[in-house]
Amino acid sequence: MQAFSGRLNCMTEEKHEVKRASERIGSLNSKLLKTTLVVLAALLTFAGPTYVVYVLSFLDISFTISVVCGFILFVAGLTLFWYLIKNKVIS
Repeated sequence: MQAFSGRLNCMTEEKHEVKRASERIGSLNSKLLKTTLVVLAALLTFAGPTYVVYVLSFLDISFTISVVCGFILFVAGLTLFWYLIKNKVIS
């Protein structure tokens, strides 16, 4: 009976450990993830509209299309900043 109780206890601990690991992955607790998201938001907001427009115009893509792509990246960066502020990653 003790072997069964020990095995049940071990299985319960494993379930709790898996649950804790999934919570860490799904949440914004990782410093690396927070830093990566902040840098990505900054790149999308500032470098996206600047350099994407330049590169696309250099590749002989229509100026209108390159400006629209730059604007979409700008909005995506602002949206990511809004998300990070809302979840208190950035105070």
